[in-house]
Amino acid sequence: MNKYIAGIINGKEQKSIIVNGMPDHIHAFVGLKPSMKISDLVRDIKNNSANFINENGFLNRKFSWQNGLQEHFHIRSLIFKNVYNYILNQEKHHIKKTFREEYFEFLKKFEVEYNEKYLFDWFE
Repeated sequence: MNKYIAGIINGKEQKSIIVNGMPDHIHAFVGLKPSMKISDLVRDIKNNSANFINENGFLNRKFSWQNGLQEHFHIRSLIFKNVYNYILNQEKHHIKKTFREEYFEFLKKFEVEYNEKYLFDWFE
């Protein structure tokens, strides 16, 4: 699925640097051109990948992505290696902490106000 999502990104003429994740979430490190809105790219990734999963019958139920996204912007030369390795090593990383724990850490770190009732359905 990661390669398929990378193909969607590249097909939209953006640069897929790395895509990786866990069963309950993905990370995509993307070189985004200024002409593309991140929300449009994420919409296309979700629509195309959900159609691919459902058309190929990979699950015994209908697949759909949850609403929303979390985005971070980084200056490539400063942290490229750190972000790349973080995404590459998702399985090792999530042995130490769950996606939910990490997500709340990000919200706190970046001082994002939220109401928990509007967040994801957690699969743990």
